[in-house]
Amino acid sequence: MKKGNKKGPLDIISLPGPSSSDLRGRQSVRATFKLSEKAIDALSIISIHLGIKQKSLFDHLIEDTEALNFIAGEVRSEKLVLPNRIQKTYVLSRKTLSCLDSTCKNFGTPRDTLVEYSIQRLLPLIAQEREKHRKRKEILRELGEYLKQGDKILKKTRELLGEDDPVYDRLESAMAVLFNAHSSIESSVEKGKIIEDF
Repeated sequence: MKKGNKKGPLDIISLPGPSSSDLRGRQSVRATFKLSEKAIDALSIISIHLGIKQKSLFDHLIEDTEALNFIAGEVRSEKLVLPNRIQKTYVLSRKTLSCLDSTCKNFGTPRDTLVEYSIQRLLPLIAQEREKHRKRKEILRELGEYLKQGDKILKKTRELLGEDDPVYDRLESAMAVLFNAHSSIESSVEKGKIIEDF
């Protein structure tokens, strides 16, 4: 049998291919908006805190056409008065920008206004994350106290039984795991400090 006649799995299964318009819609483009400092900070904080690219946040907020149309309908006649608006350029997908532009056109809503109000949808999430951060700090504090107590028990075990005792060995291993967990939680809390002052 010739090698050229061998069929691969993709020859057997017929899958629909992506269209060129779908792929072009995912191309990255740059767009500049005039936004409040609070909106810029909200986008940045969520991006850093949750480890999500700002482009993905824009895609999520703007491509939710139901929410976008609702916002556009509510604010179309409203003039957004924001002192100290800052011009900021973001990377977003061509599809997201197209969705934003068509909604603005359909409702007669200024683009910056629609983006500003769309970003405000992140504010309840920031409040939830700030509360979780507060609880993580409390858990970290309690875990630190637990580690101190565990260290005292480990020292006492070493004095009473010696380092070659299996009980000491197991306790030492458990403390090492707990110490690593504490360090990991501490890093997470440190990373979350960005959300404290928002």
